[in-house]
Amino acid sequence: MAKLEKVVHGNFDTILKKIERGIMGGSVSASLEDSSNIRVGDTRCSVRVFERYSYTGGNRVSLNVTLLTTGDDKVYVSAISAGGSKGVFLKINTFGEETFLSKLRELL
Repeated sequence: MAKLEKVVHGNFDTILKKIERGIMGGSVSASLEDSSNIRVGDTRCSVRVFERYSYTGGNRVSLNVTLLTTGDDKVYVSAISAGGSKGVFLKINTFGEETFLSKLRELL
């Protein structure tokens, strides 16, 4: 599992669209598995779950991205990737998880 937490500044919708397009365009096997959007007053939260095939790991890797804003230009981003290990009891190979997360890091 790999994790990234960051605060970025800008328009919430613009940042969300950039992440969606960037992740989907970053891999031929990338897919948006599901999404959720919640709004309470000025507070907004969007969750996106992406998945792609990791050639290095020989399996599928997921990336969960959560964006939160309270109405100003600060957007809190929390992202966790998982599923890149082949080990039954130990995590042997996490290259796919790190690679998937690095694409988001580039976008931000």
